[in-house]
Amino acid sequence: MLSQLFNGANLFVLPFWALMVLLPNWKVTRRVMESYLPFVALASAYVYLFIISVTPENAAALSNPQLADIARFFADEKAAATGWIHFLVMDLFVGRWIYWEGQRTGIWTAHSILLCLFAGPLGLLSHILTTWVKQLFFSPKESESATPSPTTSA
Repeated sequence: MLSQLFNGANLFVLPFWALMVLLPNWKVTRRVMESYLPFVALASAYVYLFIISVTPENAAALSNPQLADIARFFADEKAAATGWIHFLVMDLFVGRWIYWEGQRTGIWTAHSILLCLFAGPLGLLSHILTTWVKQLFFSPKESESATPSPTTSA
């Protein structure tokens, strides 16, 4: 059951990533990415795994985390699956945010979304840097974009 949930969650997220990267402007992609239902499904799997993986001993260790305690916790398959689904949920959520920021601002996001798929924080950092580069080098300066005021003739 644990392996099936783990494998199912891994497969579940792939269509969302594919839509955001390959078909970002398709109306179906926009409609699908508007929904919170994928996150409800993944978060539900996470809650289930969290409940079955946290023992009173683990909870005590996690309440004041030390690296060795965390390593022991994640050595258990249930805990590792819980952590992995945590990554899946959060990376997809951040990827979705990057996707919507790209839709809103017109900033290219495929590279950041792909990075987010494989290493969420790298994708987030990539999007932040891409946004800064666009603002610094490709956005009109205020003085250039200001429209001159009409002059009145006497």
